[in-house]
Amino acid sequence: MTKSMDIEKKTLQDMKVNEVKGDDYKEVVLHYYDKTSRKVYYTDIETHFPSDKKIISVTDLDGYIIQVNEVFVHMSGFSRKELIGMPHSILRHPDMPRIAFKGLWDALNKDGHWHGYVKNLRKDGGFYWVSASVFALHRHGKVVGYTSSRGPAPRDQVIACTKLYKELLDKEMRNRVS
Repeated sequence: MTKSMDIEKKTLQDMKVNEVKGDDYKEVVLHYYDKTSRKVYYTDIETHFPSDKKIISVTDLDGYIIQVNEVFVHMSGFSRKELIGMPHSILRHPDMPRIAFKGLWDALNKDGHWHGYVKNLRKDGGFYWVSASVFALHRHGKVVGYTSSRGPAPRDQVIACTKLYKELLDKEMRNRVS
């Protein structure tokens, strides 16, 4: 672990199959831009996002979680202690194409903000959809991290993104094989 903005950076670990809810799950190894990988187990069990709640989190410049609110803890299924210091990619669902996160980082680096729809992975292998907005945090004229506010994603956007993300994943898989 390395120190950053008063947190200890942790390394992503493989998910534990005994923490997955239900017996009907899939297994996959996710590969991240930083060249790390992680085995995840996931199900088709959706946790619906409450319409009157917001997830708030703060990360450092590298996307390591510094702060989370109680809604984040509840929706993710992780404890606050498990989340602090982890890369935000701990929530990356296998149905999310890598290019979506490249777009997020490209927009943050260029414009300092991003908005989109994300399917997040829960600790128990389930998922939840969010409408996410991410903004750069500035101190003394310098970007020092990012804050994200997430709420429920409209169902029409979930349907559209499910189709789009599948197409993008299929394209990523074809390009990886060739």
